[in-house]
Amino acid sequence: MTEHVLPRGDDADVIVVGAGPSGAATAYYLAQAGLSVLVLEKARFPRAKVCGDGLTPRAVKALIGMGVDVSPEAGWLRNKGLRVIGAGMRLELPWPELDAYPGYGLVRPRSSLDEILIRRAQAAGAKVIEGVTVTGPVLDDNGVITGVRAREGSGNGNDLDAERIYAASVIVAADGNSSRLAVAMGLAKRDDRPLGVAVRTYYASPRHDDDYLESWLDLWDAEPGRQGRLLPGYGWIFGMGDGTSNVGLGLLNTSAAFGNTDYRALLRRWLKAMPEEWGYVEENRTEPVRGAALPMGFNRTPHYYRGLLLAGDAAGMVNPFNGEGIAYAMESGEILARTIAQAMARPTAAERERVLRGYPVALQQAYGGYYTLGRLFVQLIGRPKLMHYATARGMSRPALMRFALKLLANLTDPSGGDATDRVINGLTRLAPTPR
Repeated sequence: MTEHVLPRGDDADVIVVGAGPSGAATAYYLAQAGLSVLVLEKARFPRAKVCGDGLTPRAVKALIGMGVDVSPEAGWLRNKGLRVIGAGMRLELPWPELDAYPGYGLVRPRSSLDEILIRRAQAAGAKVIEGVTVTGPVLDDNGVITGVRAREGSGNGNDLDAERIYAASVIVAADGNSSRLAVAMGLAKRDDRPLGVAVRTYYASPRHDDDYLESWLDLWDAEPGRQGRLLPGYGWIFGMGDGTSNVGLGLLNTSAAFGNTDYRALLRRWLKAMPEEWGYVEENRTEPVRGAALPMGFNRTPHYYRGLLLAGDAAGMVNPFNGEGIAYAMESGEILARTIAQAMARPTAAERERVLRGYPVALQQAYGGYYTLGRLFVQLIGRPKLMHYATARGMSRPALMRFALKLLANLTDPSGGDATDRVINGLTRLAPTPR
């Protein structure tokens, strides 16, 4: 196997492996800080990703921070809030009015969202190479990562191109839930953290322009002989504004059904209970049913290890309360870029190392207490009887559900706000940070 190393030394100040929301945000903010950034992405854009395609106001704020035009004229579908369905009741909860976040959410297919974000990084000055699979790390004599090995194509060993080495002062793993790079560095997923599985597909539907995201807390089996059986998990229906709805469901590993469930069959059984006029039937399905894992609550640590920094799904950044990942991917990318920029400005290697070691601390300060609460939450809702009871009690109390929306979506004003903001912020501060 031939390795090709450029004679000029490092290819960039920072190499970012993966061009999803976390990688794009990291690259964007690093380039804004004046650093040279190289992004290596195995796919070619546009690409499809398994996602609900719904964005909360938290994600909207992150998009605006990257200078993305989120206007309807630019192809974004706005929504007013969350419609919750459960216990035979239906409740529409507008997004809260806050100083810290906009009062609307968005919908955008991941196939175009991810490309918009990585092109923003390119416009800021980052170099992006698509169709390159990172196959492993390059380590120095002390076991510190100094670069990556990569091969053009899928990385399945059938490509004719020689493997080459890309070198940089800092390496970022933003390569998703499986994170080949993190695993190669010995960073495995943690069994003491929650994990979700989600499946989704698209249906042609008259509900495509719904101005609320829709969350189903009860999934009912409609197959003959099984009427009234409550299925595990939760479901969603998000209108895409293009004639289709994104329809999917998720299941947490705290459920007894996790790991021994046919998720695609589960989705079909749930949809059989839907009104026929909504159109969620096989002949209206426009794409295959696809699934993905949701790594939650820091399920891979440490976030800095022997020169490698983790961001987004590679770091297990998905919100345990609601399965949202895009907002936290982008936010963690910004936190990471800020840390790296400060480190690179230090005059000695020891000082740079000290700053980089502060990245996990910054993540703990941002999300640690909240994710601890989230882990407790997923333990509780993994018990079907308790979940059914809580749904029935909560749905009849709109004020309680508005509180739950703020908690589950992590939408509070950090200072001040109303009484519910202060309660949630207080709980988050008091909760122990995970280790």
